[in-house]
Amino acid sequence: MKKIFGYLTSALLVGILLVGCVSQGGSTSGSGKEQQKSNNDKLKIAVVPKLIGIPYFNASEEGVMNAGKELDVDVIYTGPTEADAAQQVKVIEDLISQNVDVIAVAPNDAASLTPVLKKAKDQGIIVMDWDTPADQSLVELSVHQIDDEAYGRHIAKSLIENMGTEEGEIAIVTGGLSASNLNTWIDAAKKELEENYPGIKLVTDKIATDEKQQVAYQKTLDLVKSYPNLKGVMAFSTPAPLGVAQAIQEKGLQDKIAVVGTALPTDSAPYLEDGSLDVAILWEPDKLGYLTVALAKSLAEEKKPENGQNIEKVGEIEVWEDGKTVIMGPPTDFTKENAGDYDF
Repeated sequence: MKKIFGYLTSALLVGILLVGCVSQGGSTSGSGKEQQKSNNDKLKIAVVPKLIGIPYFNASEEGVMNAGKELDVDVIYTGPTEADAAQQVKVIEDLISQNVDVIAVAPNDAASLTPVLKKAKDQGIIVMDWDTPADQSLVELSVHQIDDEAYGRHIAKSLIENMGTEEGEIAIVTGGLSASNLNTWIDAAKKELEENYPGIKLVTDKIATDEKQQVAYQKTLDLVKSYPNLKGVMAFSTPAPLGVAQAIQEKGLQDKIAVVGTALPTDSAPYLEDGSLDVAILWEPDKLGYLTVALAKSLAEEKKPENGQNIEKVGEIEVWEDGKTVIMGPPTDFTKENAGDYDF
């Protein structure tokens, strides 16, 4: 009888051990993030800009942080201090080590980030891009401010309108040469000019300014000296139009050279006032930051956005047929008359 009891006790102990092993194996073979969420931890969403410390990405940060508070998620807004892809890679490596749930990045150079974003995805982190496209084979959502093609064409048409002529020499000033969004807008603008304004001549290749106003200023001074018949400049990246306008203002060329570009209204106001910048064409970057976090939260909760969906604090969004590309809305023209209506 004691033997039988001993056998039963041993069997029971083995059963308990087996159950424990299965239970333990289940938690490690499943997603660690699922286990975290079962413990009522908040989602952790990381938003990585091209760089920190410039007005555009400061405004985006405001939207990101507001979304974190209102949507009850933990947000991290971090990026390099310069528009440098290698620095962005280090930032993302650090976020991977923090085991965040979502990484949304605005790449300085999409190809350079592919390996580290693949690493993030392989570790179960949801990968998105915002502001600027990353490798589309890796991202689950690509959040765009506007329709890139329509935006670039709009900038070109605005330049011609402010030049007051469909003939003459123009130049293009940009931020970084590898920035995918800037290049897409420039290509669309050039296409608009080639198709509809054959009298317009581009005097030189696009001029890079490394996302720095001072560099844009100096290169514009060189530009107007080299091309005395210049009639217009399109400037892409938010610091570039300010540097261009600063040079035009200094040289008193407001009535000779038209300038349009992708700048914030508050920064643009002094230049819009005296005509050294004719129009700043952008969108509301705080809304873009808010939208990015809202969509990241939805993705983490396994909900995909829908075309025409209304996002609180943002408005109605457009989702393309690929189910991945999200357009926030049309651009806004900031002028001397309306720039004071905005606080970013």
